[in-house]
Amino acid sequence: MAGDVFFAGQRFDPSSITMDAARAATGFLDLESKSQRIALFMRNDVTFLTASEAARLAGATALPINWHLKADDVAYILEDSKTDIIVAHADLWRGVDAHLPEALAKRLSVLIVPTPQCVCDAFAVEPSLAAPLPEAYDWNAFVRQHSPIKEARNAQHYPLLYTSGTTGRPKGVQRLDATRPEPVAYDAFFEPNMRTHLSAPFYHSAPNRFLQGTFQVGGTLVLPERFNAETTLRDIEKHRITTSFMVPAMLQRFARLSDEVKSAYDLSSLRHVVIAGAPCPVELKAAIMDWWGPVIFEYYGSTETSALTFASSQEARARPGTVGRAVDTAHVAILDEKKAPCAPGVTGEIYGRRRDIPDFTYLNKPDARAEAGVGDLVSVGDIGYLDEDGFLFLSDRKTDMIIANGVNIYPAQVEAALMKHANVADCAVFGIPDASAGEAVAAVVQSVDGEPIDANELAAFLGRNLASYMLPRHVEQRQDFPRDAAGKIKKRDLREPFWEKASRSI
Repeated sequence: MAGDVFFAGQRFDPSSITMDAARAATGFLDLESKSQRIALFMRNDVTFLTASEAARLAGATALPINWHLKADDVAYILEDSKTDIIVAHADLWRGVDAHLPEALAKRLSVLIVPTPQCVCDAFAVEPSLAAPLPEAYDWNAFVRQHSPIKEARNAQHYPLLYTSGTTGRPKGVQRLDATRPEPVAYDAFFEPNMRTHLSAPFYHSAPNRFLQGTFQVGGTLVLPERFNAETTLRDIEKHRITTSFMVPAMLQRFARLSDEVKSAYDLSSLRHVVIAGAPCPVELKAAIMDWWGPVIFEYYGSTETSALTFASSQEARARPGTVGRAVDTAHVAILDEKKAPCAPGVTGEIYGRRRDIPDFTYLNKPDARAEAGVGDLVSVGDIGYLDEDGFLFLSDRKTDMIIANGVNIYPAQVEAALMKHANVADCAVFGIPDASAGEAVAAVVQSVDGEPIDANELAAFLGRNLASYMLPRHVEQRQDFPRDAAGKIKKRDLREPFWEKASRSI
């Protein structure tokens, strides 16, 4: 029997979701989409799940769009993908509709989902913006007016996901067939009795996989409208959660809870908490494992490659900092600038490929796909090394690397040192222009208690933990960071003001 679905505390019968999806699938087919792609422009909502299932039943490809994007980026994705059907929260679409090119606006079939009250409350949405738009289809009426699809089409397993990238426009990662992955890495966790809690955004590849995978095996889904650390603990206890996907920024928020709150909830049901999306500080990961037990699993991968490596809590304890060894179906290699293999312990660019994951192309950008590969291996620009036993350790992103006086400096190393300071809650390190060195190291730091950190004491602390050439030449303290929906710091927003004053960008 399929498990229940809870959204914002309300229970939804999975059979009703399936029925609504079957009705919507018929509606999608009646709209006669030329591209056979259904764009989803919503915050986390049970309707996101319903529309995803409807696309699958209609044989279409779901295209989740980051709801933080501005109108021109949304328009670009819709144009690039040739999508002509979109399902959107009412308030989000109001911020996009008026800015679309005329030809695109005429082509689109827009289905508006009234923004749920709980979402309005969580994101401070003005209630007047949450209602359906008179010139668009109302999602609820659209579902009701169609009969369930009689025979499901050939379902596409993989959504079309646009990667944010570090420069330029996002690129659509399109799988070349629908082969399902083997049960390795986190795919081994999908089973009917799983009880999954998800608050990471569904437009990202891993949360999307956990959403779809849990529902399709008949597991229980608990979906809050927005992430909150203590509420998550309460949900884990109440719903006996076994499984979750999180990003390190979420673990940081758990770690900052008071001891009283931390001890107030029973978390013994947890079995698998999968983390990825950014390097996780060793001390943070150890603290969460001390609290939650050996339930933390970390992987390295990307939208393009899926999970290439996987590390259990035991492996993380034995090799602090590792993101695991290549899964059974993957090959991981570290290559130097000449694309030759690096010896164990030598840092280089990370390449990998899963034989059970279909190859991909960047939609409409075959040259970009060719540039990302060496043979059948793919890189997304990350830097790291393999130890003697094949365990992968991350250093940084190739695009984030700072070159000062001809020496490569990886911001992640400086950030790791900063995070060891007792009063540093979060930080970001990046390169800024320097007339003599080319680039200099800059750091933006957030304190734990909101009070400024003594600059001299911080400098002395870093001097004891870093080589002199890695020391920040500019340190700024602030209590807020620009972040994306996954909680990642948007370094570009911090970096750009420095480079705008220079006559170059690198």
